[in-house]
Amino acid sequence: MKIAILKEQAAGERRVAGTPETVKKFIALGASVAVEAGAGATASIADDAYAAAGASVGDRAATLAGADILLGVQGPDPASLGGAAAGAWIVAGLNPFGERARVDAYAAGGYEALAMEFMPRITRAQSMDILSSQSNLSGYKAVLDAAAEYDRAFPMMMTAAGTVSAAKCFVMGVGVAGLQAIATARRLGAQVSATDVRAATKEQIESLGAKAIFVEKVAGIEGEGTGGYATEMSDEYKAAQAELVSSHIAKQDIVITTALIPGRPAPRLISDAQIASMKPGSVIVDLAVEQGGNVEGAVAGEVVVRHGVRIVGHRNVPSRLAADTSALFSRNLYNFLSAFWDKEKNAPVLDEEIGNAIRLTQGGKVVNERLLG
Repeated sequence: MKIAILKEQAAGERRVAGTPETVKKFIALGASVAVEAGAGATASIADDAYAAAGASVGDRAATLAGADILLGVQGPDPASLGGAAAGAWIVAGLNPFGERARVDAYAAGGYEALAMEFMPRITRAQSMDILSSQSNLSGYKAVLDAAAEYDRAFPMMMTAAGTVSAAKCFVMGVGVAGLQAIATARRLGAQVSATDVRAATKEQIESLGAKAIFVEKVAGIEGEGTGGYATEMSDEYKAAQAELVSSHIAKQDIVITTALIPGRPAPRLISDAQIASMKPGSVIVDLAVEQGGNVEGAVAGEVVVRHGVRIVGHRNVPSRLAADTSALFSRNLYNFLSAFWDKEKNAPVLDEEIGNAIRLTQGGKVVNERLLG
């Protein structure tokens, strides 16, 4: 069983899908590991560290030659995978809805593509969940990005020259990223409030010392979709939420939006009129900008100014903390493969619950129900 760790080809991607730590663990399972030269350079991992861990380091052709499992952060270009074993697994974040043509090409090439972002939200798969591990650090980085753009201090400071007021930070969307954003903003000394369409998150917000801002008296709307994700809300709820948010957002210095609905464009949370109501110098960080954005006027890859408010739309936020996000991503991949490792076959054998959830292609066809539906 040969596992190949590929160098990422996507523009701006600094993460890597394997570390010396996980290389050692894969070798202990009985696999051989090949790493493409330079794969870890942008995540502060030298080729020598992989070699010391027991991996062979070489060019892409040598790395792919006969490989049974190809590990990546983002889905590799199908045309760049020549030499891999027939039916090789591609294990990565494959963006199945956004890159459907690439998924079709994996099928045509005979690869078995496994999309790690389709990992079911069940207890035994928590350690395999790349969305959670990467979102956690994204929420942290969003607050630091906001602090970098905000031209005032976050904490209240009492000085001989007078008092500096604490920044007011509002987090919209309280998933993994939102919860970490709340915790980080609190650590920096901001006054933090947060909202979500899922009523169950109110207790989580308050447990972190933030104020929960929730729509009241809109009966029967919980916003909880399958697997713990948010779902699309009713028009009645949207109207009530917009009114509540409009009155609250005008008083905020920092707003961080994190709302995503799998397989659909990001919901619009902040309108241009709401941006105009904020004080000049305020900052909005849109973590959903690559999926269409939660904020009207946000531009992927740019920091734009509207009505005196800075709107931060950095792409691929996890990649901005490449060393730590690579370590967590790599452990997710190892936890996944090792959980199904069959010692007799010296290969992983997936069960139906997880295998059917994440498998996109098999036997030359696209087989995942979420893509066929």
